[in-house]
Amino acid sequence: MSTKKKKSATREWVDALVFAVVAASLIRWLLLEPFTIPTASMEKSLLVGDFLFVSKMHYGTRIPKTPLQVPLTHQKIWGTELASYSDAIQLPYMRLPGFTSIKRNDVVVFNFPTEFQYPNDLKTNYIKRAVAVPGDVLEIQEGQLKINGEPGYIPEEMQFSYDVVTNRALNSDFFNDYGINPSSYMAFSNDAGYLVWATDQMIERLKSSPVVVAVNKRIMPAGRAEERIFPADGEVGWKAWNRDNYGPLTIPGEGWTIDITADNLMQYGFTIEKYEGHEKVEIRNNELWIDGQKVDSYTFKQNYYFMMGDNRHDSLDSRYWGFVPEDHVVGKAWFLWLSLDQFESMFNKIRWNRFFKGIE
Repeated sequence: MSTKKKKSATREWVDALVFAVVAASLIRWLLLEPFTIPTASMEKSLLVGDFLFVSKMHYGTRIPKTPLQVPLTHQKIWGTELASYSDAIQLPYMRLPGFTSIKRNDVVVFNFPTEFQYPNDLKTNYIKRAVAVPGDVLEIQEGQLKINGEPGYIPEEMQFSYDVVTNRALNSDFFNDYGINPSSYMAFSNDAGYLVWATDQMIERLKSSPVVVAVNKRIMPAGRAEERIFPADGEVGWKAWNRDNYGPLTIPGEGWTIDITADNLMQYGFTIEKYEGHEKVEIRNNELWIDGQKVDSYTFKQNYYFMMGDNRHDSLDSRYWGFVPEDHVVGKAWFLWLSLDQFESMFNKIRWNRFFKGIE
């Protein structure tokens, strides 16, 4: 009678490592994926240095479009510039059933749409608030968001930019007392004051300081076209939209049909060309040609969302690069599990009050 040979210590370590990688990969794909806030576009709702979990379950787990990939990587192999994937096989978009669909004002993690050098599911992850969903009519008037003609949701700690004129130079300790970190202000070149990104509550406190002479909100005037703004990018002869005066713009959704007009092509032509999955799309002489055929109307194949950062004047979002397609959605930002302050050291770096905080 033969006895089972005992595994060597090395073999046990290898088996344990393989199991851990497989288990972590399945959890990351099916249930939860960790994400770190890298920029200030969502402050103060979410802070640089916040670590959170993204729920794949809420909107339904997305089947990988690019299955040939090194486990637990995204675009590159750790510590190298080597691609972690092969796009030799590209699967069609599929998503498992979820608990819910994207609701207006959800905080959503998605793949950055205009990063066309990567497959959809391997584009850089972004996080913003879905301020408008399919069928909504979005408009911004003097910095105030309106959805379907009604005032839009105002996050509790939404930020704008302000000119703060002072009677003397200020230091980081002064701004820290008002909850303004070093990356949220900069001195004017003439030393007359500061450009500050802050919430309404912070600004009201600043106004009461004896060193503050005046505070002005930086709202771009209506009628001034802003470069890079979607969809016209400052093009002369079209509507003069900017970050603070924008729209009205209807958010497209699956099954919505539009007539092909010059105005509709300006607003939706880029979306049809880049995200609707056609082999060949041409726009010429205010006409839409798909796979060699001229079309007079178009019906969208998937849902789209308009994403904005809560730090309204320090966020590159849908105002600049357009709609987020449904097949680019990664999941719902669910809760924080760690938060580290980049401007502190040692144990002061940990923001204990943000541990396991839900995201709203």
